[in-house]
Amino acid sequence: MSFIKLEAVGKIYQSGEMIVPALKDVSLEIDEASFVSFIGPSGSGKSTLLNLLGCLDQPSTGSLLINGTIINQLNQLERANFRGQNIGFIFQNFNLLPVLSVFENVEYPLFMVQDVAKEERNKRVLNVLEKVGMLDQKNKYPNQLSGGQKQRVAVARALVTSPKVVLADEPTANLDSATALQIIKVLHQMRDEFGTTFIFATHDPKIVNEAEVIYSLEDGIIQNRQVVDKGQR
Repeated sequence: MSFIKLEAVGKIYQSGEMIVPALKDVSLEIDEASFVSFIGPSGSGKSTLLNLLGCLDQPSTGSLLINGTIINQLNQLERANFRGQNIGFIFQNFNLLPVLSVFENVEYPLFMVQDVAKEERNKRVLNVLEKVGMLDQKNKYPNQLSGGQKQRVAVARALVTSPKVVLADEPTANLDSATALQIIKVLHQMRDEFGTTFIFATHDPKIVNEAEVIYSLEDGIIQNRQVVDKGQR
């Protein structure tokens, strides 16, 4: 059984009498612990697809299965619980809370989505901050960090709940090339160590070049699927 499976998934948005099809009959399968990129122009359906995979929205048609759970059979509360237990998010604008320290920003999801004892919270946060190279910055605040450091904190926050899947929407868009490559290296290390599945919506060729599977979208339709041979890297 595939780790993630979409079967004939469609998504329609309605504004007044206007109906906008964002995704059309999308079928695909994603393996566990894979590095996958969705590419395509703005409006192609990449972000809509990430919203569905992140259980932030429901398909209008078709079915979505993640780790054995049929997502479109869950109600809103059940989807929220599933999201909190299984999915992490990395955003291009970092979305760190300015009033919280680095440590507190990373700890925050453990308060919000998982009932974790204080000792275990501390252990998890310190461990993941060490993994992303930000342990020595744990008491700083977001306004004291560079863009690359903020994204490392965002990566740590996404991973602290030990999610099965991490969804990243243009995670390197606000970073210079050298910093972006450092972040991509960190993500690879996290995937190799934790077995996390990373799924990107991106225009960045640096991420696309690192992907193992690349889906090209246009007008809500998957136009192409490319599997990259690791031996050719």
